[in-house]
Amino acid sequence: MKLVVLGAGESGIGAAILGKKKGFEVFVSDKGIITQKYKQVLLNNEIPFEEGNHSEDKIFEADIVMKSPGIPDKVAIIQELIERKIPVISEIEFASKYTNGIIVGITGSNGKTTTTMLVNHILKKAKINAGMGGNIGESFAAQVAENEYDVHVLELSSFQLDGIVNFTPHIAIITNITPDHLDRYNYKFENYVNSKFRITENQTAQDFLIFDADDEVILNWIKNNKVKATLLPFSLKKELEQGAYLKDDNIILKYIKEEKIMSISTLALKGKHNTKNAMAAAMTASLLKVRKNTIRESLEDFEGAEHRLESVLKINGVQYVNDSKATNVNATFYALDSMKTPTVWIVGGVDKGNDYLELMPLVREKVKAIICLGIDNQKIVHTFNNVVDLIVETAGAEEAVKVAYKIAEKGDTVLLSPACASFDLFESYEDRGNKFKQAVREL
Repeated sequence: MKLVVLGAGESGIGAAILGKKKGFEVFVSDKGIITQKYKQVLLNNEIPFEEGNHSEDKIFEADIVMKSPGIPDKVAIIQELIERKIPVISEIEFASKYTNGIIVGITGSNGKTTTTMLVNHILKKAKINAGMGGNIGESFAAQVAENEYDVHVLELSSFQLDGIVNFTPHIAIITNITPDHLDRYNYKFENYVNSKFRITENQTAQDFLIFDADDEVILNWIKNNKVKATLLPFSLKKELEQGAYLKDDNIILKYIKEEKIMSISTLALKGKHNTKNAMAAAMTASLLKVRKNTIRESLEDFEGAEHRLESVLKINGVQYVNDSKATNVNATFYALDSMKTPTVWIVGGVDKGNDYLELMPLVREKVKAIICLGIDNQKIVHTFNNVVDLIVETAGAEEAVKVAYKIAEKGDTVLLSPACASFDLFESYEDRGNKFKQAVREL
């Protein structure tokens, strides 16, 4: 059997290693240049590869093609493969055939990384043999190839879910759904929503779907579509017949029996959205038979994800916060919502069809100045120039931080929360966050 892997990033390399281990004849093709780290892995494993182009003659010989989530379905080579009836799947679909471990799949527009890390943290504390991967850290395929985990905790993007056929998580979590990546979904929000809900399409009544019952988009979809899984919602606003909810500021889990887990005042991560992430993680751990005390302790001592509302330094009474992972408007909404002081907001990058108007009330209330960090900032300037007196355009993290340093006064917060992708000026949101942190340290 011939396996062709398109794209030699984390997921592609993982699939190639697993494919070789399972006896496939593997060929890796990347239209760009393969990084040295991944090239070395391919050479060490004696897996043939090409970079800088796709050799169609070799690719069309495939029995099965694993495509990287970064490659859109509409590119010519994928369309041609589909016409030739050569199956094109995602790495999570490919890897799921080769594990007997329980899969916990976590998707959503925001909060999925934090929730994935929370679940993993609780399971590790409970001494459960768990691996974390997918859209974060190591690829699922590499994990399956190299370890026998009892539980796989996977962060899943809509792009990864687009390529599934039989992939089924035993526990699926949808944290929330807000417009994002619309450029990949023909600018139709419903296409993106359907994509997220693919996480539950193969689930049965023995499986679980944990979701935000305060999210209208999710509720509407569930009302109008058949879900076979057992539904376990979570809510900050209402008591539920089953699921996770708040009672007197305590997190209550209710499934089969009712359990009080902890007071939200002792959660390590603050903010309403993090309370929801904690509820989803607690419910997951409870289904996996983790003791209540272990869940509580884990949620009390968890350290957050890097680049997500990360405190960097306080300089002259000004707090600098790195929220570079906020690559969409909704994530930035959470960040601004949690600001308690006048804020100098650094925003901008590659706009994925953003509507900044929903940020208007928060900007009016909290933001004293805006620093644009992107090549094209027209939309941001146009949206906010009537509500914020000072808007400055910059073309790099160092310049943005220097301008912020001049503007901010004692008691203010300088917040990098871009609401955009980073690819115009940076390699990734991590690169953007690291350059921001570096610039702050050099002040």
